[in-house]
Amino acid sequence: MKILLTGPTGQVGGELGRVFQGLGEVVSLPRSALDLAQAAMVARVIRDLRPDLILNAAAYTAVDRAESERELAMAVNGQAPKVMAEEAKKLGAFLVHYSTDYIFDGSKAGPYAEDDIPHPINAYGESKLEGERAIVASGCGHLILRTSWVYAPRGKNFFLTIAQKARSGAPLRVVADQRGVPTSASYTAETTRALL
Repeated sequence: MKILLTGPTGQVGGELGRVFQGLGEVVSLPRSALDLAQAAMVARVIRDLRPDLILNAAAYTAVDRAESERELAMAVNGQAPKVMAEEAKKLGAFLVHYSTDYIFDGSKAGPYAEDDIPHPINAYGESKLEGERAIVASGCGHLILRTSWVYAPRGKNFFLTIAQKARSGAPLRVVADQRGVPTSASYTAETTRALL
């Protein structure tokens, strides 16, 4: 089995590389080898590689900056997954895509269910929802996992930032108006493998 992994240097992508190693030929393509903002490149790479499984762990994740870089966020989070899904459909490949809780507005008192009606309130959430919808509309075999507050022993995440500030003696300031569920990158990768 040939597995295409996008975003292998990220938290989830790094764990996917570890978990899927040995389950087939894993072709890991970092941003330098596959620019998801270039739809034609995405299509060409998938056609050339002819993977059986696509693990799309790459994303535009700068939530605040997405407001001023809407086109880039939409290209990477909306258009690239659409192209991946269309190419997967043509090849009979299966696509696993990682999305976010930002497709919801956060107004629900309790946890969201997968079939709750999305209502993103920012450009990042809109771009991720666009990707989800395009994948579903493509008709390819797929699995979409929504994560929040991803953490791993490496990379940039809330837990490592707080630990670093605590060690340095810097004042700890965090928002008090957000709710979320921390998601282990390792658990996400292991769960992906189990679901397949």
